[in-house]
Amino acid sequence: MLCIVSGGYAQGVETFSVKGAEGMLHAELQKPEISKEKKAPLVILCHGFGGNCDAKLLTDIADDLLKDGIASIRFDFNGHGKSEGEFQDMTVPNEIRDLKNVIAWAQNQPWVENISLLGHSQGGVVASMTAGELGDKVIKSLVLMAPAAVLRDDALRGSTMGAMYDPWNMKEDYVQLPFGGMKLGRKYIESALTLPIYETALKYTGPVLVMHGTYDRVVPYTYGERYDQGYKNSTLHLIQGEDHGFSQTSTESALYAADWLAKQLN
Repeated sequence: MLCIVSGGYAQGVETFSVKGAEGMLHAELQKPEISKEKKAPLVILCHGFGGNCDAKLLTDIADDLLKDGIASIRFDFNGHGKSEGEFQDMTVPNEIRDLKNVIAWAQNQPWVENISLLGHSQGGVVASMTAGELGDKVIKSLVLMAPAAVLRDDALRGSTMGAMYDPWNMKEDYVQLPFGGMKLGRKYIESALTLPIYETALKYTGPVLVMHGTYDRVVPYTYGERYDQGYKNSTLHLIQGEDHGFSQTSTESALYAADWLAKQLN
């Protein structure tokens, strides 16, 4: 059951909550002025592993979209940012459930014309698999920024974000990550081992933009290339010398993604 709690406005951003897989999700909406007779396209922005919806890359994209008359929602996945839940309980499947609940909220808004998705890193995996499950009748277009499909291979190797473990003999409920005091749950690892990332994602037939930096040391750009090669309607934008977080070209990359979306939606 979808539960909505309205919030307030802060610097043109409306905050609200949506019931997610592990509790209430913090979400932020930016939308243009819309008359009663008209509607606007909406893009849902998905952050990555250990991140939150206030990442500069995502806020820049949201601001750029607004200039083009496109609304956006940024939200924190369960166990992240201001959302409820424990990071240890987070998995890719329950993040997909989180995103589907945000999509359901958007579908209930009378001013929403259509819905697109954009995801960075693990958020790209979640967005891609969700689009694959829902199809292009629900998801108008899709942007994947350094999509972390490597997470399944990382789990098979027993090495995730610097944490080492035996994936086939997990006795503890979690492994300690070497940063932020965060705990990677056993459920995350077990689900990642058999996660059908490409098999699910590539069912999507709408327009896709894949962006990836050639110096990405977290997710090699070949994982982005595999997405692009598998989609029927895809554009690949490789950025020479760029890293996983788009730190060298953050402003330009945000604008590139927003401009591509604007071409699909306006």
